[in-house]
Amino acid sequence: MTAGDLPETKFVDSSRGRVAYQEMGEGPTVILIHGGGPGAYGYSNYRKNLVPLAERGNHVVIIDLPGYGQSDHRLSEDGLFAPMAEATLDLIDHLGVEKASLVGNSLGGGTALRLALDHPGRVDKLILMGPGGSLPATSPFPSDGLMRMLTFYDGEGPTIEKLDRVIDALVYDRSSITRELLEERFKTATLPQTMANPPLSGAAHNPKNELWRDRIEGLQHPTLIIWGAEDRVLPLDMAFIYLKRIPNADLHVFSKCGHWAQWERAEEFNELVGNFLVRN
Repeated sequence: MTAGDLPETKFVDSSRGRVAYQEMGEGPTVILIHGGGPGAYGYSNYRKNLVPLAERGNHVVIIDLPGYGQSDHRLSEDGLFAPMAEATLDLIDHLGVEKASLVGNSLGGGTALRLALDHPGRVDKLILMGPGGSLPATSPFPSDGLMRMLTFYDGEGPTIEKLDRVIDALVYDRSSITRELLEERFKTATLPQTMANPPLSGAAHNPKNELWRDRIEGLQHPTLIIWGAEDRVLPLDMAFIYLKRIPNADLHVFSKCGHWAQWERAEEFNELVGNFLVRN
Protein backbone atom coordinates (compact mmCIF):
# COMPACT_ATOMS: atom_id res chain seq x y z
CA MET A 1 0.00 0.00 0.00
CA THR A 2 1.27 3.48 -0.84
CA ALA A 3 0.68 6.79 0.93
CA GLY A 4 -1.91 7.74 -1.68
CA ASP A 5 -4.16 4.72 -1.15
CA LEU A 6 -7.25 5.07 1.02
CA PRO A 7 -7.41 2.35 3.69
CA GLU A 8 -10.66 0.62 4.59
CA THR A 9 -12.91 2.59 6.92
CA LYS A 10 -14.14 0.69 9.97
CA PHE A 11 -16.54 1.69 12.74
CA VAL A 12 -16.96 1.51 16.49
CA ASP A 13 -20.68 1.15 17.18
CA SER A 14 -20.89 2.96 20.52
CA SER A 15 -24.15 3.83 22.23
CA ARG A 16 -22.79 7.39 22.44
CA GLY A 17 -22.27 7.66 18.68
CA ARG A 18 -20.51 5.81 15.90
CA VAL A 19 -16.76 6.37 15.54
CA ALA A 20 -14.97 5.89 12.20
CA TYR A 21 -11.36 4.79 11.99
CA GLN A 22 -8.70 3.27 9.73
CA GLU A 23 -5.72 1.15 10.70
CA MET A 24 -2.50 -0.27 9.35
CA GLY A 25 0.51 -2.19 10.61
CA GLU A 26 1.39 -4.34 13.58
CA GLY A 27 3.04 -3.50 16.88
CA PRO A 28 2.29 -1.03 19.68
CA THR A 29 -0.90 0.93 19.00
CA VAL A 30 -0.53 4.58 18.01
CA ILE A 31 -3.66 6.69 17.44
CA LEU A 32 -3.44 9.74 15.18
CA ILE A 33 -5.96 12.42 16.21
CA HIS A 34 -6.71 15.21 13.73
CA GLY A 35 -7.32 18.92 14.23
CA GLY A 36 -10.57 20.82 14.27
CA GLY A 37 -10.55 22.91 11.12
CA PRO A 38 -13.51 22.77 8.71
CA GLY A 39 -13.37 19.71 6.49
CA ALA A 40 -10.86 17.94 8.71
CA TYR A 41 -10.99 14.20 9.20
CA GLY A 42 -8.44 11.60 10.14
CA TYR A 43 -6.98 10.41 6.85
CA SER A 44 -7.03 13.90 5.30
CA ASN A 45 -4.74 15.20 8.04
CA TYR A 46 -2.46 12.17 8.27
CA ARG A 47 -2.22 10.77 4.74
CA LYS A 48 1.53 11.56 4.70
CA ASN A 49 2.16 9.79 8.02
CA LEU A 50 0.12 6.60 8.13
CA VAL A 51 2.34 4.40 5.97
CA PRO A 52 5.73 5.64 7.24
CA LEU A 53 4.77 5.22 10.90
CA ALA A 54 3.24 1.78 10.24
CA GLU A 55 6.39 0.70 8.44
CA ARG A 56 8.36 1.49 11.60
CA GLY A 57 6.65 -1.37 13.45
CA ASN A 58 3.53 0.32 14.80
CA HIS A 59 -0.17 -0.49 14.70
CA VAL A 60 -1.26 2.93 13.46
CA VAL A 61 -4.91 3.92 13.84
CA ILE A 62 -6.50 7.11 12.46
CA ILE A 63 -9.71 8.34 14.09
CA ASP A 64 -12.45 10.63 12.78
CA LEU A 65 -13.39 12.68 15.84
CA PRO A 66 -17.10 13.15 16.69
CA GLY A 67 -18.75 15.52 14.24
CA TYR A 68 -15.97 15.12 11.67
CA GLY A 69 -15.65 12.81 8.68
CA GLN A 70 -17.83 9.74 9.16
CA SER A 71 -18.12 9.88 12.96
CA ASP A 72 -21.35 10.90 14.67
CA HIS A 73 -21.64 14.19 16.53
CA ARG A 74 -21.71 13.93 20.33
CA LEU A 75 -23.37 16.39 22.70
CA SER A 76 -21.47 17.39 25.82
CA GLU A 77 -21.54 20.10 28.47
CA ASP A 78 -17.99 19.25 29.54
CA GLY A 79 -16.16 21.34 26.98
CA LEU A 80 -14.76 20.72 23.54
CA PHE A 81 -12.18 18.06 24.40
CA ALA A 82 -14.22 15.75 26.65
CA PRO A 83 -16.46 14.11 24.00
CA MET A 84 -13.46 13.77 21.70
CA ALA A 85 -11.47 12.00 24.43
CA GLU A 86 -14.48 9.81 25.23
CA ALA A 87 -14.70 8.70 21.58
CA THR A 88 -10.97 7.98 21.49
CA LEU A 89 -11.32 5.83 24.61
CA ASP A 90 -14.23 3.99 22.95
CA LEU A 91 -11.85 3.25 20.07
CA ILE A 92 -9.08 2.00 22.39
CA ASP A 93 -11.61 -0.31 24.09
CA HIS A 94 -12.86 -1.53 20.71
CA LEU A 95 -9.32 -2.32 19.56
CA GLY A 96 -8.84 -4.44 22.67
CA VAL A 97 -5.57 -2.85 23.76
CA GLU A 98 -4.63 -1.82 27.28
CA LYS A 99 -3.08 1.49 26.24
CA ALA A 100 -2.13 3.48 23.16
CA SER A 101 0.26 6.28 22.32
CA LEU A 102 -1.54 9.37 21.08
CA VAL A 103 -0.44 11.75 18.32
CA GLY A 104 -2.68 14.82 18.35
CA ASN A 105 -2.72 18.02 16.30
CA SER A 106 -4.52 21.13 17.63
CA LEU A 107 -7.97 19.86 18.69
CA GLY A 108 -6.43 16.39 18.60
CA GLY A 109 -3.64 17.49 20.92
CA GLY A 110 -6.14 18.80 23.45
CA THR A 111 -8.08 15.56 23.05
CA ALA A 112 -4.95 13.54 23.82
CA LEU A 113 -4.26 15.63 26.93
CA ARG A 114 -7.86 15.30 28.13
CA LEU A 115 -7.73 11.52 27.75
CA ALA A 116 -4.37 11.29 29.54
CA LEU A 117 -5.71 13.42 32.39
CA ASP A 118 -8.92 11.43 32.79
CA HIS A 119 -7.57 7.92 32.06
CA PRO A 120 -3.78 8.01 32.51
CA GLY A 121 -3.46 4.22 32.52
CA ARG A 122 -4.83 3.96 28.99
CA VAL A 123 -2.20 6.24 27.46
CA ASP A 124 1.41 5.30 26.75
CA LYS A 125 3.20 8.26 25.11
CA LEU A 126 1.94 11.70 24.12
CA ILE A 127 2.95 13.52 20.94
CA LEU A 128 1.27 16.93 20.88
CA MET A 129 1.46 19.10 17.75
CA GLY A 130 0.35 22.66 18.39
CA PRO A 131 -2.13 21.29 20.93
CA GLY A 132 -5.20 23.23 22.00
CA GLY A 133 -6.03 24.16 25.57
CA SER A 134 -3.04 26.38 26.33
CA LEU A 135 -2.49 30.12 26.66
CA PRO A 136 0.08 32.27 24.80
CA ALA A 137 2.69 34.18 26.77
CA THR A 138 2.68 37.30 24.58
CA SER A 139 0.73 36.72 21.34
CA PRO A 140 -2.78 38.17 20.86
CA PHE A 141 -5.43 35.49 21.31
CA PRO A 142 -7.65 34.19 19.83
CA SER A 143 -5.47 34.46 16.76
CA ASP A 144 -6.69 35.55 13.35
CA GLY A 145 -6.16 32.02 12.06
CA LEU A 146 -8.25 30.52 14.85
CA MET A 147 -11.03 33.04 14.27
CA ARG A 148 -11.15 32.01 10.60
CA MET A 149 -11.90 28.48 11.81
CA LEU A 150 -14.42 29.48 14.45
CA THR A 151 -16.44 31.70 12.09
CA PHE A 152 -16.36 29.41 9.03
CA TYR A 153 -20.02 28.42 9.38
CA ASP A 154 -21.23 31.91 10.37
CA GLY A 155 -22.77 34.58 8.19
CA GLU A 156 -23.47 33.38 4.67
CA GLY A 157 -22.26 29.92 5.65
CA PRO A 158 -19.43 27.86 4.19
CA THR A 159 -17.80 28.90 0.93
CA ILE A 160 -14.69 27.52 -0.71
CA GLU A 161 -13.19 31.01 -0.50
CA LYS A 162 -13.58 30.99 3.28
CA LEU A 163 -12.09 27.53 3.41
CA ASP A 164 -9.13 28.72 1.35
CA ARG A 165 -8.50 31.44 3.96
CA VAL A 166 -8.59 28.81 6.73
CA ILE A 167 -6.15 26.51 4.93
CA ASP A 168 -3.90 29.47 4.17
CA ALA A 169 -3.56 30.08 7.92
CA LEU A 170 -2.62 26.45 8.58
CA VAL A 171 0.59 26.42 6.57
CA TYR A 172 3.72 28.51 6.16
CA ASP A 173 4.15 27.58 2.49
CA ARG A 174 0.93 26.85 0.65
CA SER A 175 2.57 25.47 -2.49
CA SER A 176 1.46 21.94 -1.48
CA ILE A 177 -2.20 23.01 -1.12
CA THR A 178 -3.93 21.93 -4.31
CA ARG A 179 -7.38 22.79 -5.62
CA GLU A 180 -8.19 19.09 -5.27
CA LEU A 181 -7.38 19.20 -1.55
CA LEU A 182 -9.56 22.29 -1.07
CA GLU A 183 -12.49 20.69 -2.88
CA GLU A 184 -12.12 17.46 -0.89
CA ARG A 185 -12.17 19.35 2.43
CA PHE A 186 -15.06 21.56 1.32
CA LYS A 187 -17.11 18.48 0.45
CA THR A 188 -16.45 17.04 3.90
CA ALA A 189 -17.12 20.37 5.63
CA THR A 190 -20.56 20.62 4.02
CA LEU A 191 -21.84 17.09 4.59
CA PRO A 192 -25.45 17.22 5.87
CA GLN A 193 -24.56 15.77 9.28
CA THR A 194 -21.74 18.30 9.63
CA MET A 195 -23.92 21.27 8.64
CA ALA A 196 -26.49 20.16 11.22
CA ASN A 197 -23.88 20.37 14.00
CA PRO A 198 -21.06 22.69 12.90
CA PRO A 199 -17.74 21.78 14.54
CA LEU A 200 -16.25 24.10 17.17
CA SER A 201 -19.60 25.80 17.85
CA GLY A 202 -19.22 27.79 21.06
CA ALA A 203 -15.67 26.54 21.51
CA ALA A 204 -14.13 29.94 22.13
CA HIS A 205 -15.81 30.70 25.42
CA ASN A 206 -15.98 27.49 27.47
CA PRO A 207 -13.60 27.56 30.49
CA LYS A 208 -13.50 23.75 30.47
CA ASN A 209 -11.38 24.01 27.33
CA GLU A 210 -8.56 25.70 29.28
CA LEU A 211 -6.47 22.59 29.86
CA TRP A 212 -3.52 24.65 31.08
CA ARG A 213 -5.52 25.27 34.27
CA ASP A 214 -5.92 21.52 34.87
CA ARG A 215 -3.60 19.15 36.74
CA ILE A 216 -1.16 18.72 33.88
CA GLU A 217 1.82 18.75 36.25
CA GLY A 218 0.64 15.28 37.31
CA LEU A 219 1.04 13.77 33.84
CA GLN A 220 3.85 11.20 33.95
CA HIS A 221 3.71 10.14 30.31
CA PRO A 222 6.76 10.67 28.07
CA THR A 223 5.65 13.71 26.07
CA LEU A 224 6.92 15.23 22.84
CA ILE A 225 5.58 18.70 22.03
CA ILE A 226 5.94 19.75 18.39
CA TRP A 227 5.28 23.27 17.13
CA GLY A 228 5.72 25.23 13.93
CA ALA A 229 7.63 28.45 14.48
CA GLU A 230 5.23 30.27 12.14
CA ASP A 231 1.97 28.83 13.53
CA ARG A 232 -0.76 31.42 12.87
CA VAL A 233 -3.55 29.43 14.53
CA LEU A 234 -2.05 28.51 17.91
CA PRO A 235 1.17 30.54 18.23
CA LEU A 236 4.43 29.05 19.43
CA ASP A 237 4.39 30.80 22.80
CA MET A 238 1.43 28.62 23.77
CA ALA A 239 3.95 25.78 24.09
CA PHE A 240 5.71 27.26 27.09
CA ILE A 241 3.10 26.52 29.79
CA TYR A 242 2.92 22.89 28.68
CA LEU A 243 6.70 22.60 28.48
CA LYS A 244 7.16 24.05 31.96
CA ARG A 245 4.40 22.11 33.70
CA ILE A 246 4.37 18.64 32.08
CA PRO A 247 7.23 16.85 33.88
CA ASN A 248 8.50 14.61 31.05
CA ALA A 249 7.96 16.98 28.13
CA ASP A 250 10.44 17.84 25.38
CA LEU A 251 9.79 20.53 22.76
CA HIS A 252 10.77 20.40 19.08
CA VAL A 253 10.22 23.52 16.94
CA PHE A 254 10.17 23.31 13.14
CA SER A 255 11.39 26.47 11.41
CA LYS A 256 9.39 27.88 8.47
CA CYS A 257 6.43 25.72 9.46
CA GLY A 258 2.84 26.53 10.36
CA HIS A 259 0.13 24.64 12.23
CA TRP A 260 0.39 21.51 10.08
CA ALA A 261 3.81 20.12 11.00
CA GLN A 262 2.78 16.58 10.02
CA TRP A 263 2.01 17.87 6.51
CA GLU A 264 4.61 20.58 5.84
CA ARG A 265 7.54 18.71 7.38
CA ALA A 266 6.21 15.18 6.90
CA GLU A 267 9.49 13.33 6.35
CA GLU A 268 11.20 14.91 9.35
CA PHE A 269 8.03 14.60 11.42
CA ASN A 270 7.75 10.87 10.70
CA GLU A 271 11.37 10.30 11.68
CA LEU A 272 11.05 12.39 14.85
CA VAL A 273 7.84 10.72 16.00
CA GLY A 274 8.99 7.24 14.94
CA ASN A 275 12.16 7.58 17.00
CA PHE A 276 10.27 8.95 19.99
CA LEU A 277 7.83 6.03 19.97
CA VAL A 278 10.60 3.45 20.30
CA ARG A 279 12.62 5.38 22.87
CA ASN A 280 12.60 3.80 26.36
